[in-house]
Amino acid sequence: MYRYVKRILDLIIAIILMIIFLIPMIIIGILIKLDSKGPIFFKQERTGKKGKTFLLYKFRSMAVDNDVHDFSKGDQHTRIGTILRKLSLDELPQIFNILKGEMSFIGPRPWIPDYYENMNEHQRHRNDVTPGITGLAQAMGRNNISIISKINYDLEYVHNFSLRQDIKVFFLTIKTVLSKEGADAGKNTIQAELETLKTQELKVSDIKELEKKLDQKEAEQHA
Repeated sequence: MYRYVKRILDLIIAIILMIIFLIPMIIIGILIKLDSKGPIFFKQERTGKKGKTFLLYKFRSMAVDNDVHDFSKGDQHTRIGTILRKLSLDELPQIFNILKGEMSFIGPRPWIPDYYENMNEHQRHRNDVTPGITGLAQAMGRNNISIISKINYDLEYVHNFSLRQDIKVFFLTIKTVLSKEGADAGKNTIQAELETLKTQELKVSDIKELEKKLDQKEAEQHA
């Protein structure tokens, strides 16, 4: 039931924010064009609910030829892009993803498909819900915590999916954003996280415990 209520709330809030931030977004777009060559928006394939991919929108904060898969050199941030990322304003265009139903305001962050491809079946349950602009993992430490911790927090979010938890994540996110710590996941971070996922091992007992929790959660939802 809450899934439907949440979708309605997402739509209402997204429309309100579009009206409020319309002028600021136009100004940001102009600044991006004046600052460097390339498009205003950055579009990238991400993994959403149930492993389905979609195009995520952001304000472009890097040089147009920056390649997230090229680990031979660091990220090439633009001047305005550096400011946008520090203030998390590059995320504003994801309001469009929310309007399209591909994202929510709160949920596990949608990552590039490489992550999903290297997760085990246990970890892929983090994609059982609609991804969000912010989630429990972001609220609990952003990129200052390990990839395994991020996934475990996301799994905790899925297991305890509720309005109460979303409110908790909302207020924790405000605190985290104001601290400005761990905001930027550069290529080095992505490379290290993918290597961790590729070489990880999962105990059979962990899988059984997760399956038990998921079965209990599904039974509660259909009760």
